[in-house]
This record gives sequence, structure tokens and C-alpha cells, in this order.
Amino acid sequence: MTAMTQQLLTTSEVADLLRVPQRSLDQWAYQGSGPAFVRVGRYRRYRPADLEAWLNERTTTTARRQ
Repeated sequence: MTAMTQQLLTTSEVADLLRVPQRSLDQWAYQGSGPAFVRVGRYRRYRPADLEAWLNERTTTTARRQ
């Protein structure tokens, strides 16, 4: 394995990091609203940089949805 593939996170790992159910990641992927991912066969894998970028896009200072 290269350093690049060792950095890919599984759906389970991302769910644990975000403290959300895996089902939420499934729904977000289907809707196209979740973090970017890479398809490896039939599996979704997430790059830490993509996950961080997705989180940064959602940083807010208000509780209201916009």
C-alpha cells in the first residue's frame, strides 16, 4: 500500500469522526450533499483533505439555516 491509499477513510471511520450514523453518510452521498468521496469498486472511501474542506464549508456562526 502506498501512503496515498493508507490515508483513505472508510464510511465507518468517517461516521465515527463526525459522530453521525453511517446511514446519514449514505443519504448524503445519494443526495450529493455529503463530503466528496472516491469509488473503490463498490466502496466509498474518503480523503481526509476532502472531509476537512466539506467541514470548513459548513462552518457557521448562527443556528439558523440559510
